[in-house]
Amino acid sequence: MQKYSYQPTGVCSQMITFTINDNDCVTDVRFTGGCNGNTQGIAALIEGMDRDEAIKRLKGIDCRGRGTSCPDQLACALAASRDA
Repeated sequence: MQKYSYQPTGVCSQMITFTINDNDCVTDVRFTGGCNGNTQGIAALIEGMDRDEAIKRLKGIDCRGRGTSCPDQLACALAASRDA
């Protein structure tokens, strides 16, 4: 199991932390800041999901024309953890 922290850009959340388990699944997702209900929902929905599947589902989601969103930034964080 490997823990990661990621500082998102262009969104209200200030930090995303998560764990990738030995089966390459996402667990323990936590957002600091942002819309509490939405970020809790995102975290609950991808709990136990394969990292690449989570990236595929979340990448490109836009929030209010910002060109990114908390889900998109989570996808960026997961991709960065894969490449680390």
